[in-house]
Order: sequence, then structure tokens, then C-alpha cells
Amino acid sequence: MTALAQRSLAPEILDGLAADDARALRSRRDLARINALMFQAPIMASLLRKFLPKPPGRILEIGAGDGTSMLKVARRMARHWQHVELTMLDRVGLVTPKLTADFAALGWTVQTVTADVFDWAEQADDRCFDAITVNLFLHHFDDAGLLRLFSLLRRKAPLILASEPLRTGFALTAARLLPAIGVNDVTRHDAVQSVRAGFRGNELSDFWSAAGGSPLEERRAGLFSHVFVGEAQMPAGDAA
Repeated sequence: MTALAQRSLAPEILDGLAADDARALRSRRDLARINALMFQAPIMASLLRKFLPKPPGRILEIGAGDGTSMLKVARRMARHWQHVELTMLDRVGLVTPKLTADFAALGWTVQTVTADVFDWAEQADDRCFDAITVNLFLHHFDDAGLLRLFSLLRRKAPLILASEPLRTGFALTAARLLPAIGVNDVTRHDAVQSVRAGFRGNELSDFWSAAGGSPLEERRAGLFSHVFVGEAQMPAGDAA
């Protein structure tokens, strides 16, 4: 447990592979199964219901990947949330026309943005959202990166909701056992690194506070996930 007292970041193999690399394609399929085992979709849907009592007009998801994780969330919310405009941002364009059509069938419209999250967030535009959602993405950043990211994102929406890897000995053991379900070498490596870079306690709340925001909730969710919800306190000069 002492080894996990502090976050430990190391490069993840998937981040260095081309989008169409066979190992990357296999690993993304593995990640869909891991998301299901972590109950990521029901966890995020629960957070959205709790902190967004009114249906939102616009949601931004950062680190959206191929969009399949957010589609599972949308399917849980679509009965009561209609006409949502969803912007999915990722540095690699992975969202397919079929996925966009699946969202459209729920009454949601999708815009994809292929860009580095920092480059995008630093652009001087007036696009604001009702909420920002984050699924297994914040753990990729070191302390300085998290502070910078939070400082930028709090100007984009009044609320951020994140579900990240939980950094515990049990979660690390579970990650090491993933070969039992047939994941490939990329996933085996990256899953362990994700846990080591994950979160516990009030770590994300501290960064959000340092960036000028107000933490609303931070806790473990189930056996493998750590959730955080923060409210922005936008300076008067930033208000649209």
C-alpha cells in the first residue's frame, strides 16, 4: 500500500500507437469490456442525475475516445434528456458515422473535435457548456497538467463530472489479473499504469480548489472507480 501512497505516472502504450494499429484496435475493444467491469456508464449516469436536475442543452466530453462509453451513458439518460448537443473531444478522431447515428436515434446531436485538449481549451471563443464529463482521462496528467487543465476547463462550464481509476492495492491486483479475460499486451500494461496514476482521497478536489473552483463531491465508487464533481466559480470578467 505504501507504493500507492503517491500517484506514479508512466507512458501508456496505447497513447503512442496509430489509431489503425491492430494492437490499438484490440486494446480499445478491451477497454470497452473494462469500462463495463468498472460500471463506468451507470456511475456517470448516476452523477449526471444527481448534479444536473434539469436536462442540459450542451455537454462536452473530453478524452472521448471512440464515443462508445458516452453512448452507454446517453442510453441511460435519453428517456428524460432530449435534444442534447454533445461535443466529443479527443486528440484522435475515432467517432464513426454509425456512432453518430446511434446518438441521433436517441435525439442527441453530436459534434466531434479532434484536438489536443489544452490547445482547444486555450482558444479564445465563447463556446460554453452546461457540463463537462470525463471518463478515465484525468489520470494521464501530472500535477502541473491537472492544475492547468482545471484552470482552463472551469471557464468552459459550471460543472465538471469525472470518473477515474481508483488507486488501491485491490484495484492494482485486479488490473494484474486482466490477462485472465484475454486482454492484449497493450491493455495489460496500460491497466496497471492507470491504477498507479489514479486517484484517492481528495486529490482532485485539491487541484480544482487550487484552480479556483469549488469541489462538490469526491469519493470512491465501487471497487475500481474514483469520482469527482466540481463547480466552477467563474470570475465576473469571464461570464458570457
